Amino acid sequence: MQTADNLRQYRRQLKAALKNEFQRTALDNFAVAYRDGREASFAGIDRTGLIEQIGTLKDVAMARLDELFDQFREKAEAAGAIVHMARSDTEANELISRIAAENNCTRIVKSKSMTAEETLLNHFLENQGYEVIETDLGEWIIQLRHEGPSHMVMPAIHLSRNDVSRLFSEVTGKQQDTDIEKLVKVARRELRQRFVSADMGISGANFAIAETGTLGIVSNEGNVRLVTTMPRVHVALVGIDKLIPTVSEALLVLSGLPRNATGQAITSYVTWITGANPSAASDTGKKKMHIVFLDNGRSAMAKNPVFAQALRCVRCGACANVCPIYRMVGGHAYGHIYIGAIGLILTYFFHGRDKDKNLIENCLNCQACKQVCVAGIDLPRLIREVQKQIIGGEKGLLLASMAAYVLKRRRLFHAFLRSGRYIQRPLAGKTGYIRHLPEVFFKDHKFKMLPALAEKPFRDRWDPSRFSPAHPKYKIALFSGCLQDFVYPEQLEAGLELLLTANVRIDFIPEQGCCGLPLYMLGEHDAAADLARWNIGHIDPKKYDFILTLCASCGSHMKENYPYLLETDAGVRERAGQFAEKVIDYSSFMVLAGSVGTANAGTKTAKAAYHAPCHLCRGLGVRRAPRALLENAGYEYVPNDEEETCCGLGGSYSFKFPEVSSAILDKKLGTVAETGAEILVTDCPGCVMQLRGGAVKQERPFRVLHMAEALKASLSHV
Repeated sequence: MQTADNLRQYRRQLKAALKNEFQRTALDNFAVAYRDGREASFAGIDRTGLIEQIGTLKDVAMARLDELFDQFREKAEAAGAIVHMARSDTEANELISRIAAENNCTRIVKSKSMTAEETLLNHFLENQGYEVIETDLGEWIIQLRHEGPSHMVMPAIHLSRNDVSRLFSEVTGKQQDTDIEKLVKVARRELRQRFVSADMGISGANFAIAETGTLGIVSNEGNVRLVTTMPRVHVALVGIDKLIPTVSEALLVLSGLPRNATGQAITSYVTWITGANPSAASDTGKKKMHIVFLDNGRSAMAKNPVFAQALRCVRCGACANVCPIYRMVGGHAYGHIYIGAIGLILTYFFHGRDKDKNLIENCLNCQACKQVCVAGIDLPRLIREVQKQIIGGEKGLLLASMAAYVLKRRRLFHAFLRSGRYIQRPLAGKTGYIRHLPEVFFKDHKFKMLPALAEKPFRDRWDPSRFSPAHPKYKIALFSGCLQDFVYPEQLEAGLELLLTANVRIDFIPEQGCCGLPLYMLGEHDAAADLARWNIGHIDPKKYDFILTLCASCGSHMKENYPYLLETDAGVRERAGQFAEKVIDYSSFMVLAGSVGTANAGTKTAKAAYHAPCHLCRGLGVRRAPRALLENAGYEYVPNDEEETCCGLGGSYSFKFPEVSSAILDKKLGTVAETGAEILVTDCPGCVMQLRGGAVKQERPFRVLHMAEALKASLSHV
């Protein structure tokens, strides 16, 4: 992918990718099939336990890199291989070129290797005059098209059979059929002679086993065995992060890798190579075997307490498979060389800030990647940390610095919101939405209606006397969140009204400020930490049984990120943990309090679909409670396959990347419409803003309600 100089250029690339209807259909079909296939392949397996084991063994290995490398080199060289260490991509490429020259090699065949893509090995060798042929079908196709892979496992997933037919027709000079089996035969016929005539074979490796000096290679095509056996010289280019102590640990990773990559219990081929094997093509009867380990920043990452976990990655590509952004735009627009969430992180370390500065912004923080990672990498957190690093070296990021200045000053921020009621009047209609936005600033944001600020915020409506029973069962601190306080106060009022009979004391502390999530998402972590300190300082967790929020995003941020942001602050670290422990979402608390019984369960009031906010189902791990509430309240709950797919809001994301946000929203609303639902319910005011704004704009035949509004409507028979 050609790297964009700025966000505007990058957005043009995204718009072009969104127009590729075949790619979007192919990725959409794959995303649905992958979800079911992966679930079936892990049936009967302790997936959580396996993920923990893989993460732990990789962490231990990364802490022993030098020791494992020395052990591997000793064993491999004893078996006849020659082991090298390349500190950079340039050094690796030059080393492999020198090996080819010393062995009089001119024709090279390669099997699929992301590490070779990382170093741009093909381009380097071709510029040195070598003939280099990719032998993996997908890699050969994109090589012929002069492209990079659009997926780490399925590099040509973005192409149709018609694309490949036209390409093969050009290559062979003969019109080719569009039948897939016939196209595969063409590839085999064209590549077969390449194996026979090649002097050198280049491969990667999935495992480098220190105790035996063995390489392990996982593949679904037999080409890798031809590449590593037929030529008289074999060079394996291997990232040092592939070092692992024993074969038993490699087998443990192997039990998760193919399941997570493609939903297979095992791949078609697992190849183990120890040392220099016999070779009929060699004058000595023995293959020349070179193993080039690539560092390229990995050693520094391994020593970094934050980013070391990124080296757990087993290159399964699952983080792209479940990413709603990748699903819309594909890998060429959502990666430099490495694709998906892990690519947003590795690009910074392997290829530099300029290659990553736009990509790193293109993340919804939906946490789907974290949930699916077979090595347990906290990908969303690392993405935000990379963003923080990039912003730290960027001057003049006006939006982030202005947001930090305003949000940290609660009185100033709330004054802006209050004055906004008057400023919006020329733009707002009587419907509660902004009628139109200034074209010069918002020309790409017309895909949804935006709500107007409430005439009276929740904090001015709050009546503490209504929630002050003499002997409460629970003492609750209410965290309102900015959106519900100043835009949707009716959601808070509906939610609290249902708790009037629950014998709970509810305190609303007016000094509370923004939760800080917007600043965290903008990379302003220090300012986000300041807001965390402020809120923890004004809401004492020791005084309350729960800190209740009706905003899933606020709840997830406070529970997950407050302890993280303040972990080095000895003065508030302990209190931050206590605060996080007390945070509870509205649906979970309603189930706990039993405030919505089953009185209406026999009388279905309406068909209700549900959208699970990312920060609720993945951030807080809450799944059953909202659906139980809907059923208990008398709704006919109608499930759909996209319930846990992001709505596309992502806070400021929809303003930075409106074209992608709009496409994700369209998919979501269309899926809901297919259920025949009369209402769409969710637990996050941000999701309400996105979904309701889109539904109104598109005149969809269903209403969008916050869970509190839906429960109140059902129990009031509205």
